[in-house]
Amino acid sequence: MEKGYIQVYTGNGKGKTTAALGLSVRAVCAGKKVFFAQFVKGMKYSELDVVKYLPRITIKQFGRNCFIYNQPTAEDIEAAEKGLRECEEILSSGEYDLVVLDEINIALYYKLFPLERVLAMLDNRHEKTEVVLTGRYAPQELIDKADLVTEMREIKHYYTKGVPAREGIEK
Repeated sequence: MEKGYIQVYTGNGKGKTTAALGLSVRAVCAGKKVFFAQFVKGMKYSELDVVKYLPRITIKQFGRNCFIYNQPTAEDIEAAEKGLRECEEILSSGEYDLVVLDEINIALYYKLFPLERVLAMLDNRHEKTEVVLTGRYAPQELIDKADLVTEMREIKHYYTKGVPAREGIEK
């Protein structure tokens, strides 16, 4: 790639992480190297096993083994900060062709780190590195900076009928 672009997948509908994973698989199959960072996630998701099948992808979680309800804990902030520091280095290094910052919008929503730092990280990324930022509540400043923004909108979801997250589909 001659130039890497900034993509944002946001909205209240299902499919943001799934879309980012699909793009990651496409990139790996094209011979590209991918770093997939998951903010505010520490639980076991099926996609963590992708490294068994696709050697040019690295996936790391920077969250605890539970959701954030109401207020983040010091542990939530510490995990997010660790992830952001690592992603700052990775984005500027040029080592990866695609970097996914999964649920970074939720980390921003919970104020786990400042938006200005994320914007600076994007400005300081290697020119050929494509970056995808996912999660609900993307701030307007991030939307303005992005080259591509997709909003996933929920129209109908089986969760409303009590269907829990299913392995291999939602988790």
